[in-house]
Amino acid sequence: MSARSQKSREFTGRHMLLTILGFFGVVIGVNVTMATLASTSWTGLVVENTYVASQQFNRKAEEGRIQAALGWIGKLTIAWGEVRYGLSDAAGKPLPLHAVKVLFRHPAYEAEDKAVILASAAGQEFAAQHTPKDGVWIVEIDADAGLAEPYRDVRRIMISKGAIQ
Repeated sequence: MSARSQKSREFTGRHMLLTILGFFGVVIGVNVTMATLASTSWTGLVVENTYVASQQFNRKAEEGRIQAALGWIGKLTIAWGEVRYGLSDAAGKPLPLHAVKVLFRHPAYEAEDKAVILASAAGQEFAAQHTPKDGVWIVEIDADAGLAEPYRDVRRIMISKGAIQ
């Protein structure tokens, strides 16, 4: 038999330093990853009072069902610094509009929200000069088409290089 010398491995200050650096490195890495994912994804819709918004939900849903039964189709275009909106019936015939208001809402924070009043343009369309910043927007369009309530068209859009994608 051969004699083997066993060298005991000591836990030194260097080992402790590497352990602490590794631990905090993982924690910081996870935090940075989660913060990046949170800031680049949709975080929800900002409302002033969630209770009031929840109380209005059923009424708004019913109005949406009534409006959907009309079969009207809204055409929104955003390009070259101009926002245009027109409305047509189920057969594709343009509907006369009296006024159109467009509200651009940022999904994560309200500081970027902007209301734009469109003016009558060629044909039955309404238009205004506005270039929303690139990113995701919730667009709420209220079009006065002669109904008791304005025709409401709400969509989630993506703006890239000043145009709808």
